[in-house]
Amino acid sequence: MPIVALFCSLTIYLSAISFVESTYIAYNTSGSLVPAKINVHLVPHSHDDVGWLKTVDQYYFGGNNSIRGACVQNVIESVMAALFEDKNRKFIYVEMAFFQRWWRQQSETMKVNVKELVNSGQLEFINGGMCMHDEATSHYIDLIDQTTLGHKFIKAEFGQLPRVGWQIDPFGHSAVQAYLLGAELGFDSLFFARIDYQDRAKRLNDKDLEVIWQGSKSLGSTSQIFTGIFPRHYDPPDGFTFEINDVSPPIQDDILLFDYNVQERVKDFVAAALAQANVTRTNHIMWLMGTDFRYQYANSWFRQMDKFIHYVNQDGRVNVLYSTPSIYTDAKYAADEQWPLKTEDFFPYADHPNAYWTGYFTSRPSFKGYVRMMSGYYLAVRQLEFFKGRSSSGPNTKKLADALAIAQHHDAVSGTQRKHVAADYALRLSIGYKEAEKLVASSLAFLVESTSSIKEDKNVTNFQQCPLLNVSYCPASEAALSEEKSLIVLAYNPLGWKREEVIRIPVSMENVVVHDSSGKAIASQLLPISNTTLRMRNKYVKAYLGKFPSETVKYWLAFSVALPPLGFSTYTVSTTKQREHSSTISMVFTSDDGTKQTIEVGQGSLKLLYSADDQKLFHFANSRTLASGAYVFRPNQTLTIKSEFRSPLTFVRGPLLDEVHQQVNPWISQITRVYKEKEHAEVEFSIGPIPVDDGIGKEITTQISTTMMTNKTFYTDSNGRDFIRRIRDFRTDWDLQVNQPVAGNYYPINLGIYVHDNSTELSVLVDRSVGGSSLVDGQIELMLHRRLIYDDKRGVGEVLNETTCFSNGCEGLTIQGRIFVKIDRLGEGARWRRTVGQEIYSPVLLAFSEQDGNDWMNSHSLTFSGIDPSYALPNNVAIITLEELENGEVLLRLAHLYESGEDEENSVMASVELKRLFPKKKIVKVRELSLSGNQERSEMERKRLVWKVAGTTGTKVVRGGAVDPDKLVLELAPMEIRTFSIHLNSHQTSTTSG
Repeated sequence: MPIVALFCSLTIYLSAISFVESTYIAYNTSGSLVPAKINVHLVPHSHDDVGWLKTVDQYYFGGNNSIRGACVQNVIESVMAALFEDKNRKFIYVEMAFFQRWWRQQSETMKVNVKELVNSGQLEFINGGMCMHDEATSHYIDLIDQTTLGHKFIKAEFGQLPRVGWQIDPFGHSAVQAYLLGAELGFDSLFFARIDYQDRAKRLNDKDLEVIWQGSKSLGSTSQIFTGIFPRHYDPPDGFTFEINDVSPPIQDDILLFDYNVQERVKDFVAAALAQANVTRTNHIMWLMGTDFRYQYANSWFRQMDKFIHYVNQDGRVNVLYSTPSIYTDAKYAADEQWPLKTEDFFPYADHPNAYWTGYFTSRPSFKGYVRMMSGYYLAVRQLEFFKGRSSSGPNTKKLADALAIAQHHDAVSGTQRKHVAADYALRLSIGYKEAEKLVASSLAFLVESTSSIKEDKNVTNFQQCPLLNVSYCPASEAALSEEKSLIVLAYNPLGWKREEVIRIPVSMENVVVHDSSGKAIASQLLPISNTTLRMRNKYVKAYLGKFPSETVKYWLAFSVALPPLGFSTYTVSTTKQREHSSTISMVFTSDDGTKQTIEVGQGSLKLLYSADDQKLFHFANSRTLASGAYVFRPNQTLTIKSEFRSPLTFVRGPLLDEVHQQVNPWISQITRVYKEKEHAEVEFSIGPIPVDDGIGKEITTQISTTMMTNKTFYTDSNGRDFIRRIRDFRTDWDLQVNQPVAGNYYPINLGIYVHDNSTELSVLVDRSVGGSSLVDGQIELMLHRRLIYDDKRGVGEVLNETTCFSNGCEGLTIQGRIFVKIDRLGEGARWRRTVGQEIYSPVLLAFSEQDGNDWMNSHSLTFSGIDPSYALPNNVAIITLEELENGEVLLRLAHLYESGEDEENSVMASVELKRLFPKKKIVKVRELSLSGNQERSEMERKRLVWKVAGTTGTKVVRGGAVDPDKLVLELAPMEIRTFSIHLNSHQTSTTSG
């Protein structure tokens, strides 16, 4: 009987469907906004990392697929074909490093068709930088440069202006991202995914995932931005991913096939939409239809989205449409809602109770240092190219610009990439440096040539540079000198104010004397090169160059250089037979010599006192001052490193500076320097190879301890700009449940960190991105190096175990870096932090040449300043871009260095005289632009959306006014950065501004 019943029912079913035809279905994808319904904005996207598990080029063309089957070229081509099929479909693209690669290989016909997609709004460029940059370990100047490069490409090829920030994957979000790389670009909104799991839970509960973010207390509401945080990750709700191998059930709507599921899938869609609407303000929600490297077969996504739009809209309970973040932003704005206010930033980020992503603040410290060094160099090179005059042929900065832009990716400078990818990034930087090095040499040669030497048609000066100077390798300065041959040292200052600094170069001779450009002998000092530095010199020169150094260096030669703003001075180093005229050889002694229990270091206002017994610094006095994976940091325990042997301190004294050499153990050493004319201490550290043969990975920190009562409070910078107050075990936006008291209190540091009590400030500046904290009152802690033996299971799939290979095998990476320490009266530390911070970012650029006799010095310009010789920028202003563009105009970017209320003298409106910046040119026209230079600032402000904010938004901020075309004086308010395009002419003509 049951069998007969089953047969009968099957017969009836087959009879029914035999009268139904399977025909073409014209899906209605023309969804639009419906005011009375929940509107689900489907945003098709692919998150394409500009390097991570594979190199940027491997990701693009689909190489090395044994690691991951990802080919961005397929993504872009597949998406274009899908968009051509249906004018209602939309797609957003973010990473211009990839799109530029694809674009330059397209036919003119394809370019015309793609431009139609862009103009119609089907294809929209979001964010628009060369990469989706990191927000923790990157410097604000690099972020501006890489974004400018991408926006320039979009404007030139498509005439478009990106409206939306799209930082969906970086591991925490900075205040600088909100106001500088958001509002100041003209963006109307900013979206991202990753925030602390506790923060997300509270925001979901309070419907506070969308906010108005004021990232700068100095600029306040003048630079705020609507910010959306996704309720989950940057992928669709569960059950709605449709890459060709994904497991989500597709809509099966052919009645002749089994598993027909239209009603079931519509029900799932509506349920997911209602769930998200319950945690979102207004009747608009966004679904991110995509994730990492999706749309390699775009129709597998668009086919399903077409069906969902068609059937869900037929159902009628919610409304669904193809959309973009720009359309979504406009809908949110039109809702006329009052939005909660967010200040400060979103650091640190944890995705689970014991998983704080704070280790990457330090991961790959050598690469972080290299990026920072190339960043400062790139700034200086563009200045020199401007002074020489841009040429359409010859060496240029394009390769360095591209390499630096890609290096800002959130899996590049962050240190969260695989080892071979890190090597690829470094190689690109090296190639870019070599090209830019030629440009520097030719620019300096042009600037030093005097009229007489040009008339006599003498050979152009051959300037050499020394990129391995940090390991005491500089062939130009090491070469043997004679009575006939001396060394020319040219020192260029990229800063806009005068500068005096002690420089050090390696030399192989003792009897040398230094003369300045007037021919006057100046004080100089010979210092011993430490054994650690010599070991690094021999090993790493061989590793990098394939050969050992040909010379044996004996000393560092130190002497003071006095440099004009944006200019250079030249010095000569020559031999002398008169001992009394030659450089002073430093006095060297150890803590074991003599009977002194306390040893004083420093000849100026700063004095350091060391204990001979404890081998430690115990007093820092200024006579002018009152005295765990690539991503995750999860320390099992904190141990003090104890020396495996008692090595005495070595003290070096001389007329310019004193040094203290300390060998902590066989793989950690440091040199503390106190300069006679400086009020801070410089600590150079060498760490590595970190031993892991005990089966334990290690993260090396340094601690500076005082007796200051700092009330759990410390301050760290945001990408080198604003300082943000941090309170140990506390978050402003929610009640923190403390699970990781060490890692959960670490923050990214790009410029510095400081603490203060009611009378004193202790500041520490860094030469690259590091992680740091104040885990104990009065103490500052910095993580300097990491070497681990386990992966943290966050996607990279490789242990953070950096090694360097030599002819006799490989060993753990040794790094060398510097920190700078100063104590000030309360309220006076900002001046030092801002000034010295600029000097660290923009070091003196050294170039070397030779001269026979005095011929060179007598026939060349020995000093130069690119601005009016009697002028210097105000102490609170820096030039962060001076670049001649292809059209002959000059891109000028000026930054106010201080926050409002940070310093009594410098936190004020600053003025810059453009006529004195360009004394040899007539300023024809000045146009103020957006931060990335892709639109007029006035037009950007006219289009800016003014959002309603719940509660108070603070006091009114007055920013720099328009530039008077006659006076040509521009103003900058605290923390303001202004960008100008300037048309210069050598001849007198009328002047206008706009």
